[in-house]
Amino acid sequence: MRLGVLDIGSNTGHLLVVDAHGGAAPLPAFSYKEPLRLAEHLDEQGAVHRAGIDALTAFVAEAVVVAEDKGCEEMLGFATSAVRDAVNCDDVLEHVHGETDVTIEVLAGEDEARLTFLAVRRWFGWSAGRLAVFDIGGGSLEIAGGQNESPDVAWSVPLGAARLAREFFAGGAPSDDDVRQLRRRIRAEIARDAGNLLRGGRPDRAAATSKTFRSLARICGAAPSQDGPLVPRTLPRDELSKRIPELIRMSRDELVELPGVSVDRAHQIVPGALVAEACMDIFDLDELEICPWALREGVILERFDHLGFLGG
Repeated sequence: MRLGVLDIGSNTGHLLVVDAHGGAAPLPAFSYKEPLRLAEHLDEQGAVHRAGIDALTAFVAEAVVVAEDKGCEEMLGFATSAVRDAVNCDDVLEHVHGETDVTIEVLAGEDEARLTFLAVRRWFGWSAGRLAVFDIGGGSLEIAGGQNESPDVAWSVPLGAARLAREFFAGGAPSDDDVRQLRRRIRAEIARDAGNLLRGGRPDRAAATSKTFRSLARICGAAPSQDGPLVPRTLPRDELSKRIPELIRMSRDELVELPGVSVDRAHQIVPGALVAEACMDIFDLDELEICPWALREGVILERFDHLGFLGG
């Protein structure tokens, strides 16, 4: 079966075309994506403004054409925190459906964390033991942990890299006070529910997903993406903590020159780094293993499970 998965994230719209094979992992066949930056296209009332709605609608319409051209039998569409938290969420989705006939499901933060955990569990397997998973998106941070395929705990906090960049760094380079305030807020938000994960005991393995974590790992010396997904990659806490003061001092142009940093996301690197460091500090993790599978793969795996493709 060929399936199109339409992921409307806070930063990017991404259509992933995959093939289902009995007893095998989903095989990516084609990828189409566009930067939407919905987390940054909000007005003062928290509504996605007209330019953001038009960009989203145009992307979905083009994704439909791509999915049809690639022979997809079905398309699953879902949106995360930027659409979920918008005060005009229902209006945005109704407009997209009216123009494209595509229904986009809004994932709750807990479901986002749960499905990401499923993907990471499948990637690392049962030998990972008790697993902790962290995912920094554009609008939110997801945390989950447990010993099974369904996490024992899963929750979401509003600490996405794009959200924090918009709130704290919109005026340009942050002052020392800006960074201190942001750092304090991040750690208080994460620590508030940290006991959910810590009560289950120290994880045997801690993993991270998302573009933000991949970029930070690359900055800290991990292998480039062209080396393939099977190359082990980690984000060490000591190295990240050492690099953060340098990242804060860099201009946007200097950040873009770093390995793994794109022009569209350069302004999100510092807030993302502060969130990543806080996760490792609060949960006392020396490093995070970077998992190439994340939310999209979790959605695909759950869908295939329901169809009986990967069961057994």
